[in-house]
Parts: sequence; structure tokens; C-alpha cells
Amino acid sequence: QVKLVESGGGLVQAGGSLRLSCAGSGRNFGRNAMGWFRQALGKEREFVGVISRSGGSTYYADSVKGRFTISRDNGKNTVYLQMNSLKPEDTAVYYCAVYTGSAITAASSVDYWGQGTQVTVSS
Repeated sequence: QVKLVESGGGLVQAGGSLRLSCAGSGRNFGRNAMGWFRQALGKEREFVGVISRSGGSTYYADSVKGRFTISRDNGKNTVYLQMNSLKPEDTAVYYCAVYTGSAITAASSVDYWGQGTQVTVSS
């Protein structure tokens, strides 16, 4: 059974940092791009960033570029999201994603989702 479990969410003040982790089990995701999406209350799920299978390439939404960094450890089947200089508008539930499709900003390209972890940034 494939499972993705996120951790590391919480409450932080604006300007602070958090590091999210997403550990996969049930299969090896080394052949898949992995990434993060987020969904704020009352809004649609939106793309945050993606990392290639090897970890050599990353791509980010303009709203987080320069503040967020995605990394992965294929030996641990885990992807990370380092979030710095957090803003209140970053408040959302963050979901890790395993891609099988090629449209990297589209939720429809994601085959597996984590359960989500809440990130709240206070002003």
C-alpha cells in the first residue's frame, strides 16, 4: 500500500521558517518527480514546487521562488520543503505529491498525495 506522510507543519510568525518532510512507503519513488502543493481555506489547490527524480532540477511557483527550497533523499524515499521568510499568505494545508504526468503545475499529473499538514503564519 502506497503511503505518503507529511510532518513539520505548525504555527510560525511572519518572517519565520519551517521545514516540511514527506516520507513515502509502499514503493520506491526514485523514478518519479515529487513536489508540493498547497490549499488555503476556500481556495483551490495550487502548485508550490517540484523536484526531478535525481534531485538535480527544481521549479517553483513565482509566489514562493527565492523563499522555498525543495530537496529529496531517494535513499530515504523522502522529499523536503524548506520554507523561509514566511508570509501570512503562505497559510495553507501543504500536500506532498508524487508525479506520473508531465504537466508539473497540474494536480492532474499527480498520482499519489499525502494527507496534508497545516502551516499557519501569523502577522
